[in-house]
Amino acid sequence: MTTLSQTIRPSRAQAREWKAILILILLVPVLWSPLILFRFVLYQPFSIPSNSMVPTLMVGDYVFAAKYAYGYGRYSVPFVSSWISSRVFAADAEYGDIVVFRTAKDNSSDYVKRVVGLPGDRIQMRQGQLFLNDKPVTRVALKETLAGSACGVDDGATVKRWRETLPNGASYETHDCVDNGYLDNTNVFTVPPGHFFVLGDNRDNSTDSRMMSAFGFVPMDNLVGKVTRIFWSLDEDGEPRFERMGKVE
Repeated sequence: MTTLSQTIRPSRAQAREWKAILILILLVPVLWSPLILFRFVLYQPFSIPSNSMVPTLMVGDYVFAAKYAYGYGRYSVPFVSSWISSRVFAADAEYGDIVVFRTAKDNSSDYVKRVVGLPGDRIQMRQGQLFLNDKPVTRVALKETLAGSACGVDDGATVKRWRETLPNGASYETHDCVDNGYLDNTNVFTVPPGHFFVLGDNRDNSTDSRMMSAFGFVPMDNLVGKVTRIFWSLDEDGEPRFERMGKVE
């Protein structure tokens, strides 16, 4: 007697289920590719953790940094820092740019500051005023405002405000919390080739290039991106600050 072998065929429902699973597997790269492109190639989101860039950036602000602005290097492209030694499509930062970067002293943390000095420039602070190549940077006094937590002083205290304008026309507001503060008078710093000099807009409450032993000049190759926009902002109570959302100067 011949035994007939039985062929087991999947039901139509099972076939449709497997087709759906296959389609989903094929679609995953397609669906994720725009996000990957946006996050790893175009813009990277950052949250602001300190008051060093007040009033331009505040704690609770969420910003986008354009990664393409200065080309792609070891710290702007994830997972490749060990084998990239220089930037591709490199472009240097300009006066007034707000940049995200890693310092030569600490290449594991991201920092955000404003560029005020380029290679060959001589930088100095005199009585709280920025000097660039032995000339005072133009600044205009603005109406004083309440200092608040940005200066670490008691409520009711006021802070001096200035509108500072760099030689290329970049203009922004700075805060001066303390007269003759620790970093209001410095030696002359000459920016070496391939580096730049950064300051926080909150001049008396910022760790920046004025502190050579802890921070110093920033290598151009350590750039991550240029801050271009505040896309979300929350106050201390978790309420949205819609008036802060938009382009960053």
